[in-house]
Amino acid sequence: MRTCIILSLLLCSVRAMAERSDYIRPYPDNPRYWQYKGEPVLLLGGSKDDSPFQIPDLEPYLDELQAAGMNCVRNTMSDRKDHGFEVYPFKQLPDGRYDLDQWNEEYWSRFANCLKWCEERDIIVQIEVWDRFDYSKEQWQASPWRPNNNINYTVVSSGLKNDYPQPAHRDEQPFFHSVEGMPLYTEELVAVRKYQERMVDKMLSIALKHPNVLFCMDNETSTPVAWGEGWMKRITDAARKAGTTVYVTDMFNDGYEPHRSAKVQHAIATPDLYTFIDLSQVNSRVFNEEHWNRFIYAIKRLEENPRPLNLTKIYSDGETNWGSGTPKDGVERFWRSLIGGAAMCRFHRDGAGLGSNDIAKACIAAARKLETHIKLWDIAPHMELLADRDTDEAYLAAKPGTAYALYFTDGGEVTLDLSQHKGDFVLKWINICTGEYGGEDTLNGGMPVSITVPGEGGWVAVITRD
Repeated sequence: MRTCIILSLLLCSVRAMAERSDYIRPYPDNPRYWQYKGEPVLLLGGSKDDSPFQIPDLEPYLDELQAAGMNCVRNTMSDRKDHGFEVYPFKQLPDGRYDLDQWNEEYWSRFANCLKWCEERDIIVQIEVWDRFDYSKEQWQASPWRPNNNINYTVVSSGLKNDYPQPAHRDEQPFFHSVEGMPLYTEELVAVRKYQERMVDKMLSIALKHPNVLFCMDNETSTPVAWGEGWMKRITDAARKAGTTVYVTDMFNDGYEPHRSAKVQHAIATPDLYTFIDLSQVNSRVFNEEHWNRFIYAIKRLEENPRPLNLTKIYSDGETNWGSGTPKDGVERFWRSLIGGAAMCRFHRDGAGLGSNDIAKACIAAARKLETHIKLWDIAPHMELLADRDTDEAYLAAKPGTAYALYFTDGGEVTLDLSQHKGDFVLKWINICTGEYGGEDTLNGGMPVSITVPGEGGWVAVITRD
């Protein structure tokens, strides 16, 4: 009888491990990309909200994203009332204050449903644990974490103030310094840390049941790395105790200049902790070929310890003073990143990006057509094979002699070096503006070949062996 019980337990353990082998993880044959359910996968997406788990009628919206070829979403664990339908994670009492020892089950039910519905549609969820914009200025005034708004601690007992009027990037909020030794740390923050840990543990009790989750600690943080790294260790330890492995990172505010950012350099050099990289901020403030140069700098730095590089935010709307750019800039950033080797390309929400609008959908339709001919994990940047190219005119990834993906930002003509590869190649055009095919041609290898775009706007030339 005892032997039967042991065998049954072993069988359950083996079955559980087999199931968990389907969890998202780097693709072994090319760890710059992700694998899900045992197959390599290119993550492309866009959504109208940063916290989709809060969206009413989420399930039909996920159907819309799936139908458009989108298979990833960004989900900040945010609760700020941007639209009015958001709820807080803690129970509100009759006097209007919150009890941080009691949950608002509606918040957590929404989160659990989001992960479940995304899993059913093979949509990967990149969870962002903390969003600094929830904890300063007017958002802080309504937050359950504000001392006056809860029954659990006061200004004196917590070390938190009731007002933080400065912009979040100033990093004047001690909430993000609750790790001993950090610049704004005080002993009083222990009272806050208790509830921070309770919040993260509750999130993990739901998230670790699902194979389709990644974890990013912050939204564009300017806090010292000790804050995020403490949470990364807590999350990976919890996953290990649950018998699985999860992948974690942090997103840095100065990621738009990875060649100068000490935090980005540190993350790249610490592969055992930062098990993937999120360089979303390279998609703000930076334009045209300089955007390519900075992105490729990070890709090359990762060659020693290759990991997926995600872009969960591609800015492209508003022409803000911090450099969100125009819709055209967003499309170009998406395609440069795709050609350059990004594992995830996702358009940022409406108002700062293209979200899931028609432009975004056309881009992703074009990218999925490209993927039917060339798998992005089989090619790599080969700009040296292009000649007669103007600045920011065209970008190339290839497996020389076999496959070439040639992206034109806005019409143009370049020369592709096929001199080392004789024989015929087929060229198929894909129109980025429509997501549709736009003609076909035959190229003769064994020589440099001139390639001219069939029209204005963005195009991709898909060139493969006949």
